[in-house]
Formats: sequence, structure tokens, C-alpha cells
Amino acid sequence: MMGTSGKISLRDDEIKVKYILASGPGGQNVNKVATAAQLRFNIKDSPSITDDVKERLIRLAGKKVTVNGELIITARRYRSQERNRQDAIDRLVDLIERAATKLKPHKKIKLSLAARQRRLENKQRRARKKQLRQAVREW
Repeated sequence: MMGTSGKISLRDDEIKVKYILASGPGGQNVNKVATAAQLRFNIKDSPSITDDVKERLIRLAGKKVTVNGELIITARRYRSQERNRQDAIDRLVDLIERAATKLKPHKKIKLSLAARQRRLENKQRRARKKQLRQAVREW
């Protein structure tokens, strides 16, 4: 069991990690050893997370989610497999925790009449100031 947040915990069989060749620092080691970790997590088939969290997770992940609902995270920041694997898992946990927190609905507020007038007066004052900065045109 891999814990994420207080309520959500993922089973180890839900996450698949594959190691691939990485570009970047490492010299000849880059050409010989597959150090980058590619983590795959099937969001749609996961029994560990609720439907509303799944929807938010798909929206948050964006291009990292395939058509089949599989989240792919590639970690190649470090030179060792284990650190890249842990980095990918940490990024998955962070994404799930962000998807699990519900945002408060935005309340549209209505400005008072005095506040609207102040805003319009400030706009007019800025517009006059910018007009004075312009070059004088000869007619």
C-alpha cells in the first residue's frame, strides 16, 4: 500500500514503473543504463479514488493522460533509477492530493456604486496622464 493523502491510499499493483533510456547528464552512463523512470497509473480503472477525484485528476494532468485514461509520468531528473522512481511517485502523489482537495466555488461580488465610481475616475486619470506623455503632433 502506498499512502497519498489522509483518505486516499493506492495499492502497489495499480502503479507500473518501467525504466527507459534518459537524455541529459550522465556521460557514457546515459547510453548504457536505463535510468529514467516511466510511471503509469490507470485513472479510470482505479478503485482507490472516487469519481469526482478522477475527473479533477484528469483535468489537472492534462496532456499526461492518454485516451484510455492512463496517466504517464516520466522522471529523468536524477542519474539513478531509484531516485527517478521516487520522483515519479512523489509527482503522482502530489497530483492526486491536489485533485482530492475541493476548491471553494467562486462567489461573484457586486461592487458598490462608490467603488465603481472610484475605479472609473482612476481609469480616466491614468488615461489623461498617458495622453500627456504622447508626442505633440503638428497639424
